[in-house]
Amino acid sequence: MFLHHKSYTRLALIFCALVLVYSCKSIEVPQLPEMEPLPETFLDISDSSSIGDISWEAFFNDPKLVYLIDEGLENNLDLRVALERIEIARTQFRISKGAIYPSMDGIVRYRSGDIRPNLLGGTINGDRNVVNRLENNFIGFQSTWEIDVWGKLRDRKEASFEQFLATEKGRHLVVTNMVAEISKLYYELLGKDIELETIERNIEFQEMALELIKIQKMAGRATELAVQQFSAQLLSTKSLAIEKQQEILETENNLNFILGRFPQPIERASSLLEIKLPYAMDVGLPSDMLLRRPDIQQAEHELRAANFNVEAARKEFLPSFSFTPYVGLNDRSLPAALKMPGGLTIGLLGGLTAPIFAQNKIRAGFDQAVASNKIALYNYQQSILDGYQEVMNKLQRIENLRTVYSLRDEETAVLLNAVSTSNELFRGGYATYLEVITAQSRVLEAELSKTNTRIEMFLTVVDLYRALGGGWK
Repeated sequence: MFLHHKSYTRLALIFCALVLVYSCKSIEVPQLPEMEPLPETFLDISDSSSIGDISWEAFFNDPKLVYLIDEGLENNLDLRVALERIEIARTQFRISKGAIYPSMDGIVRYRSGDIRPNLLGGTINGDRNVVNRLENNFIGFQSTWEIDVWGKLRDRKEASFEQFLATEKGRHLVVTNMVAEISKLYYELLGKDIELETIERNIEFQEMALELIKIQKMAGRATELAVQQFSAQLLSTKSLAIEKQQEILETENNLNFILGRFPQPIERASSLLEIKLPYAMDVGLPSDMLLRRPDIQQAEHELRAANFNVEAARKEFLPSFSFTPYVGLNDRSLPAALKMPGGLTIGLLGGLTAPIFAQNKIRAGFDQAVASNKIALYNYQQSILDGYQEVMNKLQRIENLRTVYSLRDEETAVLLNAVSTSNELFRGGYATYLEVITAQSRVLEAELSKTNTRIEMFLTVVDLYRALGGGWK
């Protein structure tokens, strides 16, 4: 008993439907791990505003620093590389966007050959013993259009768009880091200027002390050993000044490198002591940090792109539909094809492509997309943890540095008095030269430590500003 033609058609449709249902159910996207909830505040501080919302022009209240940052934004090579990456991502998005629409190709084709009997019997003319000669010329246009029934091409387009947005956030990240790096080097440079001034001032004090001890020796109240000790201390301090000058030079060169220019003197403020710390340390809410930090936003867009790539890879298991319309001139010879309207040919080809022997390859691509999706999720979680930890560390460090700076300021004042006291006692014969040397050494260390603490305060404030997502528009 043979089935009717309609029965064959009905069975074929039922079979295709079963294949589609099975494909959709058997290829499921694995569940991603749960993310830990973000704390509601930083150190139980619920500020409504944040320094991360302030533009860098307003945050840094030094016109010369603002000028350097503006020059860096114009000439920094890393920033230019980031801009080119954005262009690459933009072209990739345009390519994926164009895949949704039909393509149009101009075709000039000549075909010639023999058509011989086939194994099933007969040729195109029905005679299995006749060898026919086929010649064909075609000049015209052909379009190919894959119908995006399942949304696979749209998923790829959305993935490319999210990657484009991620590269844009990558540029913001470069800007944020560059603004922070320029300002930190600038403050380090000002701090080293103060350190050099402190060392040079102590050199003058030590030179006076050396002259005094020489006079004491001539009067028989000091020994050659005392003169040698004071001289050695002076030589050590002078060598420290030369080392500090080298540090200043290297810091200037590092700053020039970020600005994209060759080494040259850096025009800067007269003293770090004249610059006030920018604004109060308002940090806002952790949820606001997610909206400002470029690295978190970049990781979020990369996660969304990975989600779309997983969906596109899953839909690779499903059949694809395509249409190929064409129009042109077609005949056995070129002169005949050019005769209108006899040579005019219009046609439409439709196709259904279902993967059968490529299942392993498609499965491997799907598994790779799933693994990449998990990596993107972990990177997103890592960027959130890193951002929260940075804010917490810098916020607490600023408070501690303020206390340390206050204590070291008091220590320096006490040791300066100790130097004056030791000099007076030495002149009166109530103190030894070793006590004078010790007092001078300690006051130099205290002054350098105090300056270093002030530098650290400025650097930590800049790091907190960067950690909260400040520094880009």
